[in-house]
Amino acid sequence: MADAPTAPPNGRSAAFARLREFSTAEEARPALLGLLGAMMITAGGLGAGSTRLHDPVLESLHLSWLRFGHGLVVSSLLLWSGVALMLVAWLWLGRRVSEGGTTVYTMVATTGFWLAPLLLSVPLFSRDTYSYLAQGALLRDGLDPYAVGPIENPNALLDNVSPIWTTTTAPYGPAFILIAKFVTMLVGDNVIAGTMVLRLCMLPGLALLIWATPRIARHLKADPAVALWICVLNPLVIIHLMGGVHNEMLMVGLMMAGIALTFARHPVTGITLAAGAVAVKATAGLALPFLVWVWMRQLRERPTGALRRPVPAFVAAGAGSVGIFVAVFAVTSWLAGVGLGWLTALAGSVKIINWLTVPTAIANLSNAVVGLVFNVNFYAVLEVTRIIGIAIIAVSLPVLWWRFRHTDREALTGIAWVMGVVVLFVPAALPWYYTWPLAVMAALTQSRAWIAAIAGFSTWIMVIFKPDGSHGMYSWVHVLLATACGVAAWYSLARWQGLRAEQDQAQ
Repeated sequence: MADAPTAPPNGRSAAFARLREFSTAEEARPALLGLLGAMMITAGGLGAGSTRLHDPVLESLHLSWLRFGHGLVVSSLLLWSGVALMLVAWLWLGRRVSEGGTTVYTMVATTGFWLAPLLLSVPLFSRDTYSYLAQGALLRDGLDPYAVGPIENPNALLDNVSPIWTTTTAPYGPAFILIAKFVTMLVGDNVIAGTMVLRLCMLPGLALLIWATPRIARHLKADPAVALWICVLNPLVIIHLMGGVHNEMLMVGLMMAGIALTFARHPVTGITLAAGAVAVKATAGLALPFLVWVWMRQLRERPTGALRRPVPAFVAAGAGSVGIFVAVFAVTSWLAGVGLGWLTALAGSVKIINWLTVPTAIANLSNAVVGLVFNVNFYAVLEVTRIIGIAIIAVSLPVLWWRFRHTDREALTGIAWVMGVVVLFVPAALPWYYTWPLAVMAALTQSRAWIAAIAGFSTWIMVIFKPDGSHGMYSWVHVLLATACGVAAWYSLARWQGLRAEQDQAQ
């Protein structure tokens, strides 16, 4: 009797078969190396990460020793070794993508390998997730997080909030505050469960970023695999945004999806998503004015009608964008039961002092150099440099908005420029802030020189912060070590690419 015909595999089994095939292929080697690194980070994070002040889970497992003395040294070595492996795996992939032979599927599958262990880790390189939960608990308990800080609502969540933020009101939009409220309603004051659920809430942002990035790259005739390497597999995203549980993950994903849909001639949906990104964190608002230009050009391409003229088309696109923005904020604010008080809390970042922005770096250098000869009032100098930085931003944004208005590529370039200017000249920045411009730049900066530069910069800024959320910018040993790592990462790609170019010419 003849064998019965085999039923064709369904979509799920085909996907698993493809994943199994990938996991045994040569191109999976960076994915497996990064997986090992992520597992080491997760294990080391139990002692060296941004852990709770009092952790009954570790105590019950008799693992509290990992957080102190020799145990902390072991945890730190394990975590940093994992970071090193993930960086090496990322640079290994960087060599592959610069050759143009890596597929989008490889990038997406590798993301899954690297991310899976980190979904179980403690918060890494930041304690912000504890602030998120405490702010959500404020709204849950009938307090306004835009009017009072977490200190007004004593509970188990407050114990783990960084002291600098206990009296600070929430600087996040109503959509994110609403998410944080729902998380605390679901898990109560359980810090571990809250961290895990909040991290799961960031996954849609990562999924949107993975969905949008290749579409934007193809729209601009760029390599989607390179774009994913820059803004998804980048350790600043995998370790900082997902491992650190930062709401930038939601913001960047929504913003990039909004840009992709607007480029694809779905401006209403696109601008709605971009406005939703602003309702998570205000930074996404930098993209909206450029999307007005994109919508205006699409209106002008209609075969007939008054909207073919520039002024009516601009008025229609501008009014439509403003209307969508107002509607999104009205709905999210009504659902959250809050007003616009979060705008007044945006200045809270002035409490942060590090070298990651130009004004603060200049003030620090002035204090270090001029202070050798004269007495320098560091805070007076810092105030002046920050005012100058704000002035630079205020002048640059409208100029860049007007300059980059003619094509979709120009619009994306303009968004990248304004985000770069803002990150560099705001009063203070943190490592994960640089994921904003990197996401937008991913389809624009794909030359071999740019790939090497992004590798070097991302490595430096990854290493300059410590797993417990502090930074090493005032330790010359730490700064020199981070700089050496950044230079080595840049050189590993720049030199290798140079050798490849010489070999190609010789052939």
